[in-house]
Amino acid sequence: MNPFAVVGTLLGVAGVVEAVLRPDGQLAVALLVAVFATVPLVFARTHPGAVAAVLTPMAVLSVVLHGALTAGLVGAVVVWALLGRRRWSRVRRAAAARTAAAREVEDALVELTARGERARIARELHDVVAHHISMISVQAETARLTTAGLPEEGARRLREIGDTARTALTEMRRLLGVLRADAEPDTATRRTPQPGLQQLLELLDEMRHAGGASTRLIVRGPVTALDPGVELTAYRLVQEALTNCRRHAPGAAVDVTLDYGDDAVRIAVRDSGPGPAGDTGGHGLVGMRERVDMVGGTLRTGAAPVTGFLVEAVLPV
Repeated sequence: MNPFAVVGTLLGVAGVVEAVLRPDGQLAVALLVAVFATVPLVFARTHPGAVAAVLTPMAVLSVVLHGALTAGLVGAVVVWALLGRRRWSRVRRAAAARTAAAREVEDALVELTARGERARIARELHDVVAHHISMISVQAETARLTTAGLPEEGARRLREIGDTARTALTEMRRLLGVLRADAEPDTATRRTPQPGLQQLLELLDEMRHAGGASTRLIVRGPVTALDPGVELTAYRLVQEALTNCRRHAPGAAVDVTLDYGDDAVRIAVRDSGPGPAGDTGGHGLVGMRERVDMVGGTLRTGAAPVTGFLVEAVLPV
């Protein structure tokens, strides 16, 4: 049931009764004003603007004629209140739409960043995987040519292994061409071996020279040889964390910790700055998470105990 129809009817009845009972003798005018000041409220839900335009002058006229608060004035107040809810509802809907649009843009930007980072990771890992496949081809060919008295079947199998490895390299180059959406990387970059943990000292030296901050490398546990992909992930993780330190906490002291365990290496980069300010879900952290997920590790970022910011990853060995 339409509540405005009920209210309009009740106020209309009240207005008519009031007009009949008034002693001023202006029954026709009072009835006309009472009807037009209340009954239009029935249509308030579908036509609030038009109803307000009719009720308001009628309500004022009823006050002027009778010198008292009438049912028509109550109806006008109800309609104007209805218009102010509707207006607030429109404001809320517009704000919600803007918030949703901003969230969609941010989500799309994060997804594009993640895709770009995945493509970059794939390009870097291409060198690592290509090296191993090349070694398979070289070792198979060497074994075929240097093994004395090798049966023909064994030589054929080794030749097939070498051919398969070379085919795999060709397909990897094609895959890399698909991932390289914008342009070929610089030739010098392609010739440079992918970095690993052996280059951490150079990275920390660059940090000291660039920011003048105190940067320490702390190594715990027996150093274990890691897979090249894991070493590359660890290096890039520390590199991105140091870049964030330099950007968000310039001049702060930074500790880089490598803690070698039996089945994992824990990497922690902590600065002594003021800690995170506002949103800490930046695009650099998106890249870190992509790299750590790729090797089956875990990543935690956020405020460090007492002060500063902490990036902590556990990579399986």
